[in-house]
Amino acid sequence: MLQPPMISSPLKQTNEIDWVLPLKNYIRQTYGDDPEKYSEECNTLNRLRQDMRGAGKDSTAGRDLLYRYYGQLELLDLRFPVDENHIKISFTWFDAFTHKSTSQYSLAYEKASVIFNISAVLSCHAAFQNRFEDTGQKQAYHSFQAAAGMFTYINENFLHAPSTDLHRDTVQGLISIMLAQAQEVFLEKQIADAKKIGLLAKLASQAASLYSQAAEKMQGNVNQGVFDRLWLHLIQVKANYTSSLAHYYQALADDDANSHGVAISRLQIAETEGRDAARIANAFPSSVSEDSNLSSETGSILIDMTKRHVANVQEKLASFNKDNDFIYHQPIPAEASLIPIPKLQAAKAIPVSDLYQGQDIQRIIGPDIFIRIVPMSVTESASLYDEEKAKLVRAEAEKVETADGEMAASLDYLKLPGSLNVLKGGMDQENIVDEDFRSWCEELAGHESFGRAFEQLQSDKASILSILEQCTKQLDMEESICEKMRSKYGGDWSQQPSSRLTSTLRSDIRSYRGAVEEASSSDSQLLHTSRQYESDFDEMRSAGESDEADVLYQRAMLNTGANRGKDKMGVNSPLTSNGEGNLLDDDFAEGGLSVMDQINKVEDMLRKLDLIKRDRTQVLKDLKEKARTDDVSNVLILNKKSLGNHESQLFQSELEKYRPHQNRLLQATHKQTALMKELTKTYGVLLQDKRVKAEQAKYESYTRNRNAVLARYKKVFQAFNDLISGLMNAQSFYSEMKDTVESLEKNVETFVSNRRSEGAQLLHRIEQDKASNAGSQADRERDRLQQLMERMSVDPQSSSPTKGGSSRPASRPGQPPEPHASKSPPISPPHYSKPASSYSNGPPIQSPHAPASYQNFPRPSSRTQAHQTPVPRESYQSGNTSASNELYNPMAYPYQSPTSPPPGQPVHHPGHPYPPPGTQFMPQGYVPPPPPPGPPPNNQGSFGNPNYPYPSGPGGYANQPPRTKANANQAQADPWAGLNAWK
Repeated sequence: MLQPPMISSPLKQTNEIDWVLPLKNYIRQTYGDDPEKYSEECNTLNRLRQDMRGAGKDSTAGRDLLYRYYGQLELLDLRFPVDENHIKISFTWFDAFTHKSTSQYSLAYEKASVIFNISAVLSCHAAFQNRFEDTGQKQAYHSFQAAAGMFTYINENFLHAPSTDLHRDTVQGLISIMLAQAQEVFLEKQIADAKKIGLLAKLASQAASLYSQAAEKMQGNVNQGVFDRLWLHLIQVKANYTSSLAHYYQALADDDANSHGVAISRLQIAETEGRDAARIANAFPSSVSEDSNLSSETGSILIDMTKRHVANVQEKLASFNKDNDFIYHQPIPAEASLIPIPKLQAAKAIPVSDLYQGQDIQRIIGPDIFIRIVPMSVTESASLYDEEKAKLVRAEAEKVETADGEMAASLDYLKLPGSLNVLKGGMDQENIVDEDFRSWCEELAGHESFGRAFEQLQSDKASILSILEQCTKQLDMEESICEKMRSKYGGDWSQQPSSRLTSTLRSDIRSYRGAVEEASSSDSQLLHTSRQYESDFDEMRSAGESDEADVLYQRAMLNTGANRGKDKMGVNSPLTSNGEGNLLDDDFAEGGLSVMDQINKVEDMLRKLDLIKRDRTQVLKDLKEKARTDDVSNVLILNKKSLGNHESQLFQSELEKYRPHQNRLLQATHKQTALMKELTKTYGVLLQDKRVKAEQAKYESYTRNRNAVLARYKKVFQAFNDLISGLMNAQSFYSEMKDTVESLEKNVETFVSNRRSEGAQLLHRIEQDKASNAGSQADRERDRLQQLMERMSVDPQSSSPTKGGSSRPASRPGQPPEPHASKSPPISPPHYSKPASSYSNGPPIQSPHAPASYQNFPRPSSRTQAHQTPVPRESYQSGNTSASNELYNPMAYPYQSPTSPPPGQPVHHPGHPYPPPGTQFMPQGYVPPPPPPGPPPNNQGSFGNPNYPYPSGPGGYANQPPRTKANANQAQADPWAGLNAWK
């Protein structure tokens, strides 16, 4: 079965125009701006018109192009006056029905023509929908009404139409056709949904009336050749057909109302109207013109539709006549005596303003092309409206905030709703173990006692102190040996004093020992806390492990005196300790409300207050959201011409949309005020009873006890967490400190080992020097005796001086020349070793007063660095000595006190297997210990013990073997071995 045909309007055609050049000229002349900056906007508008010219009449894309172009024309009219005196553009359009061309310079003519095409496209879009589907029915229904609204806008705003299609009679005829077809679509939907026959009769009566009006308005246009005559035939068929439908459905309704005679009369009228519709349909031509926008099947569809309807009417009429003749025997009234069928309007024209406020239309139109060119008048008007809107929202928000504050203050003063729990026995529920308390017990479950942890701390501390004590003893012993060797050998013992080299090591030892002592104080505090809360820890741990936190909680509450007549199950006994009955079971007086009834009444009032507050909050939220999304730009666009005189009236009319929200907020405030007065009165009466007062006093006492119990065990749980954290920190501290002192111990052992090796080398050299000095003394004595014998000789040749050279032996350093050396024979002098180094240009360099320091040894704090004095750097000149096996005579030079050279002073001793002492003082394998945790202590430890037993052998180093050549080569890479070169 095919759907009934619908009429759609043809489209107007237009010629091509150019928007770009006129708009650029106007921008240059009026706005004083560079028109090239707006080339893209001008080209976009020009492309929109080109696309609009090719829009299809039955496509959604063509409808959207027309929507967008017209929307941009409305926005364009705000900035650019397009007319004969300003922006002069000739718009040429062809009549939709007569196809005659009309040209004007007015932008209004361009907009009217575009609106006409929008209406035509909407009518085409509606006519070609598949109305057997719900979506198609809805689209057709909406599009026909939108087309009627567009034609209405043309009829109301363009009074002097330059073309026939825009004339008032033509437009009004099109409006009637569109509304009648929208009514018919709605009627089809209701028939398909099998709605009540009375409703269908009213809808069909309205459709018949609209089609009759359209036929009357179209008669003149058809005679003038504006509308196609087929349109008139179709409208007449629809008028008779819908009228027949109206009488048919009304007859069914009358029959249901036992008006059988009236029903038969209406069916007779329906049959007459149906026959007329079928007669006109049979006269419908089989071929249709292209301008009519009708299909070739229109005639056959109309014939089938009317024929089927007439058959249904005749069948129903025969049935009703038979029933009336044999059963009801009601008279059949005349047609003139029948009551007219009521009409129900279901279709109306959608205004353009409403249509353009839809989100879909705004999305289709898109942003304003010339948004960068904004007229000041529109901007100012929109700002003024926003300010008025903001004032309204702020005023309502302040009222809501005030009302909420009054409610909260009143309820807080009455202590509601919390105080109702006392009267309802709420303390029974609150006597259940607190969840925080249960979680505290569960946290302590499974934790062992802290005794083992403290024992481990004591063990670690003792180990650290033992290592520090051992390091101190090793340094003291080394210093004692060095000083005793110096007292024995005097100036020959040139090893640097230990006290200057061990200052950093000793400072580190003192710092570490002080840090351990401070840690001991913290350990003592942790131990005191552990012993203080040990019993509480055990109770909570046991309760957590056995899941008896509630038992511990109840016992604590009982100890604080929180029992108030409870039985073993923790609920109220029938009689309390003072013999009173249950409060909720007593009445205040005979015939009065019980306590429970009054409590229920108060709770009901509280629920109503909460409902009022939530409703008021939601209304305010809706008001703010509506104000945020309220955009009156389109309204200002459509009313731009009248803004100057009616701006205030326009704002007030727009703000009226918020009136329902304001009324709801006001009603909520009035309800709250009345309800609060009633609540205060009812609750005040309830509180006057003595038993209620006594119950409140008991509950307040219980609350105090409960808070005390929770505060006590919260303190215990906090102490437990503090102990865990403190012990973890202590273990970490002692672990780091142990690594630090072990590194220090390795450095001390390396230092002592290197010092002993250095002392052994120095002792070996001293012994060699002594043996060399003894041989030199014997040679001198032999030479003296030989010279004496020569002087006593009588040989004249031997007594005469030798010519050509001197026979005097070379003087040695530290030995005065012989007075009679010229008479001595040339005897080879004994061999003396040259000094390892000599001073140049000046007296001997004074020894610095600052001790040597460990350059890379870590300082625990700045306190130890303060004792180090910077030493001026002085250069030494290395002497060219012979091989390392030459003997060394320390008495050949003036005695100098053995001191350490300043750090960084370059001194080189060829012949000695030691590097210059100015190099950095660092033992082999030295690993700098990390600084101890915490600040160093202020107390300073004692230095070495001078009474330490002196080791056996010469200097304590006699048992060490002399260093071989391989050892000497190895010592050159040892920075500690160079200390023996300092004198």
